[in-house]
Amino acid sequence: MRIGYLRVSTEDQNIARQADALRPICDELHVETLSAVAKSRPIFEKVVAGLTAGDTLVVWDLDRAFRNTKDALIHADHLKERGVNFQIVSLGVDTATADGRLAFTVVAAVAEHERNKLSERTKQGLAVAKRNGVRLGPPPKMTDRKIRNAMLRLMSTSLKDVAKYYHVQEIQKLFEAE
Repeated sequence: MRIGYLRVSTEDQNIARQADALRPICDELHVETLSAVAKSRPIFEKVVAGLTAGDTLVVWDLDRAFRNTKDALIHADHLKERGVNFQIVSLGVDTATADGRLAFTVVAAVAEHERNKLSERTKQGLAVAKRNGVRLGPPPKMTDRKIRNAMLRLMSTSLKDVAKYYHVQEIQKLFEAE
């Protein structure tokens, strides 16, 4: 059997691209919605545990199934020991062949390198932005002008009413418990 595994990181992401590619070549599809770095991937683990000799685990892209090179190589070795093949559709890689196994090893290393470089560049960019005085994170809920006006309002009304007026939910929640 050819068992397809699809993963997206969030509910907002669409599996259509992966599903369209895997549906015609797989006997079953299993979808999981969670981050690749999640400690536990229940659907992936169930799919892998259910594979038997002669089966092929099929994914659209390497990063849909594995966290890093080591994870990919360990899983591929365990699958091979059980007589299970692994196929990466987007790359035309099938570990049933020696060439496919070599390509898989190289692709796993490149994918991890790409993920590490992205993380590195992101951290560097954030550090530069911070040094240049760029405010990181979501925009402030209130402008300086609104804060000054809110302080003036506090002279004539309660903090709860001011928070409600400015829709500052963090402060409103403090009063909801009362």
